[in-house]
Amino acid sequence: MHDLDEIRLETYESALLYEEKTIRWHDQRLNRKEFKVGDSLLLYNSRLKYFAGKLKSKWSGPFKVTKVFPHGPIKVQGPRNTFNVSGHHAKHYHVGEPIETLEVLCIEPS
Repeated sequence: MHDLDEIRLETYESALLYEEKTIRWHDQRLNRKEFKVGDSLLLYNSRLKYFAGKLKSKWSGPFKVTKVFPHGPIKVQGPRNTFNVSGHHAKHYHVGEPIETLEVLCIEPS
């Protein structure tokens, strides 16, 4: 009976270690999004997740950030009103940034 209790405790401890390791691995791979007041962003429309249609975008906007709260919430200025959204459902919207052009090397056949 004592051996069974020891095995059970070892299994419990190894499960806790595995869980902590998995959480650390997951947290390292999260993309941290930092928004500032005045940034433009797009919001994810979860209602279009399943029935979006072929060419309809699931992102709406652009919206302006008016206030950033700690731990993720963002106050956003829309066309008619302001509202709070989660930072997880937003992504940066970059307006007018130049696209880098690639230089193409021309190799003449010999």
